[in-house]
Amino acid sequence: MDEYMPLPNKEDWRTIAAGFHQRWKFPNCCGFIDGKHVVIQAPHNSGSLFHNYKGTFYRALDADYLFRVVDVGGYGRTSDGGTLANSCFGEGLRDGTLDLPEDVQLSGGETVGPLPHIFVGDEAFPLGLNLMRPFPGTNIPREKSIFNYRLSRARMTVECAFGMLSTD
Repeated sequence: MDEYMPLPNKEDWRTIAAGFHQRWKFPNCCGFIDGKHVVIQAPHNSGSLFHNYKGTFYRALDADYLFRVVDVGGYGRTSDGGTLANSCFGEGLRDGTLDLPEDVQLSGGETVGPLPHIFVGDEAFPLGLNLMRPFPGTNIPREKSIFNYRLSRARMTVECAFGMLSTD
């Protein structure tokens, strides 16, 4: 994998986070993650491993902003969260080996202290120290609603990227 798409280093993550903060007003964000089912020719003798509930053979693709990290090869019936958990990227996210920048004190957030650099997913992904998702529900306090709005607005980058990828 490193030969074709090297895993970003600390300075790369810092640059990505600065871009998200500048363009989307979403600080400390190193990217958005999502899964995408892509139609493939099922591998010989794979049985139903790559078959999902839609009745077609698929592989899941995980990617963050601008496809800085791509993991290909999840089984069709595995959820996005399960595919992430079984990927090298997901393992690095869990055990802290992604070389993310150190926690940063955000302007206006002095009372909460330094905050970690994070990735953002949708409801399919589990919360973690470096993994956030929207607050659930519709009847939520104004502050949470504003957070969800900003998160959803910034998250459109991954939705657009997958849209372009699948319209050929």
